[in-house]
Amino acid sequence: MDLSGKIQGDSGVKQLSDLLEDPHCRPEKLILSKCGLKMESCSSLSRVLSCQSCFVREMDLSNNNLQNSGLQQLCEGLKSTHCNLEILSLSDCSITEEGYEALSSALKSNPSSHLTDLDLRGNDPGDSGVKKLTEILEDPNWKLKKLRLLKSPAAEKICASLTKALGSNPLLLREMDLSGKIQGDSGVKQLSDLLEDPHCRPNKLNLNNCSIREEGCAALCSALRSNPSSHLRELKLNYNEPGDSGVKQLSALLEDPHCTLEKLHLYNCSIREEGCAALCLALRSNPSSHLRELNLNYNEPGDSGVKQLSALLEDTHCTLEILHLWGCSIREEGCAALCSALRSNPSSHLRELNLNYNKPGDSGVKQLSALLEDTHCTLEKLDLWGCSIREEGCAALCSALRSNPSSHLRELNLGYNEPGDSGVKQLSALLEDTHCTLGILHLNNCSIREEGCAALCSALRSNPSSHLRVLNLDHNEPGDSGVKKLSALLEDPHCTLEKLHI
Repeated sequence: MDLSGKIQGDSGVKQLSDLLEDPHCRPEKLILSKCGLKMESCSSLSRVLSCQSCFVREMDLSNNNLQNSGLQQLCEGLKSTHCNLEILSLSDCSITEEGYEALSSALKSNPSSHLTDLDLRGNDPGDSGVKKLTEILEDPNWKLKKLRLLKSPAAEKICASLTKALGSNPLLLREMDLSGKIQGDSGVKQLSDLLEDPHCRPNKLNLNNCSIREEGCAALCSALRSNPSSHLRELKLNYNEPGDSGVKQLSALLEDPHCTLEKLHLYNCSIREEGCAALCLALRSNPSSHLRELNLNYNEPGDSGVKQLSALLEDTHCTLEILHLWGCSIREEGCAALCSALRSNPSSHLRELNLNYNKPGDSGVKQLSALLEDTHCTLEKLDLWGCSIREEGCAALCSALRSNPSSHLRELNLGYNEPGDSGVKQLSALLEDTHCTLGILHLNNCSIREEGCAALCSALRSNPSSHLRVLNLDHNEPGDSGVKKLSALLEDPHCTLEKLHI
């Protein structure tokens, strides 16, 4: 019985229900798509489904504004042991999480349910709706075998493909790791069909090493922007080649006030000055940005890009807490610009700055020292691995930390530098200071010999209130004497070290 659009509203359905409850009326298929049905209509249909004389096997209620209240009325009929429904279509019925939960509860409460095919395309499941219904689908004790949730056939196809690749339904995953599992722009375009569906709601998406270029990046960003249900918090695109055009698409995403991203990783993505500038301008233009962590390791922002990053950090609306710039060819001028920006913004949220494998030079290290000396500096972790820091630079850093008793710095990485004996003595004087708050210190591969090792040990033994928990001295040359002193330090009952790497 196909009545699509032929009856309208609650009064028409009530008359139909009176007819269907008559034992002489025995239709098996009832199509009521686009009939303007609402809650009262569903109540009438629920009575029909509960009727012992009802033979309806298939019901299509698609494209009606049933909402959760209407579906809850219909669920009363689905709970009935007399209900013979096998196929139910509720696509585009304005059903949300509450309605999905009502459906799940109704089906679970009726072990004699005949329902095998349920169509919920074009609705919004919320965070838990899909999970509750999928549990029924996967339970061998229930007859439900077909659950249609995704609006487009393309989304259904990629969902099935990803289920095989991941060994789990991607609609249920809050962390979706597809690194290396999809390749090229065509693969990302297919994924985008799934991401723009409200049923796909990952919090974390990893697409590292997927050969994503400009076109794929554009498709991905378009999907995320077009899905108001997206709750993506973390996006990793490391080892791809989005190009400046792709990065501009990412910038448009970050500029969107509805964007929920908190972490963005773009490690080794061939980002140059133009792309870096676009990212920074987008973040500056969006005062409601949620971004807390930005990883730009092994890119080439150039002087212009670093200046844009500095302008971003100087902005009082900037919410960044973690910034990774490992191997970005940042020199004295760029380092000075970053430090100047942080010093000029006392409300900065930045807690972690990674400048590993750059070339700040003596001037840059002095700027970093001036930053650490500033009582408004909020840095808790500073990475300066492989920055060619020598005695003078190391001394400047230590002097700054000693002169700032309110320093927040908890972790300092000076691995692969050349502090020399003088620098190590300055570090020892810092560790000896009762105001020193360092908990983790990396000095691996720093050419530290017996004398330097002895100075470090002496400092830690003389400071029973030390906060140091981790000391990394890998790949140095402490000699037998140095190793003995380290062993004696560990045996000291006042020693606070929990991890020692030698």
